[in-house]
Amino acid sequence: MTIQVTYEGDLHTDSVHIQSGAKILTDAPVDNHGKGENFSPTDMVASALASCILTIMDIKAREMNIDLKGTKAEVTKIMNASPRRIGKIKIIIRFPQLNLEEKQKTILERVAHTCPVALTLSPDIEQDVTFEW
Repeated sequence: MTIQVTYEGDLHTDSVHIQSGAKILTDAPVDNHGKGENFSPTDMVASALASCILTIMDIKAREMNIDLKGTKAEVTKIMNASPRRIGKIKIIIRFPQLNLEEKQKTILERVAHTCPVALTLSPDIEQDVTFEW
């Protein structure tokens, strides 16, 4: 997989996923000299964690004949000041009305914590994930 990132100036980047042509634009956040016109690079990290969790959960859910379509994740990124870095990513996952047994919920919650992004992030970044069934 290849991504081409071009610095556009004024703290903006344009990333292109070569295989699909999909684009992602970023801007520095307002609290770090940017205009906040797009996701910041650290916003993308937090979003990647939530997207990864939802994806890995759905892979398992499909094996269990469960449809997670409509599930939403609310993501809050908390920055540390010195050094400036992500200190905590808080994610609340809200499921549509599902009639699941407790065992099914437990399996899906456990698999969520095994997504590649979660396992890649530094242990210094607190990952606070809440499941609202």
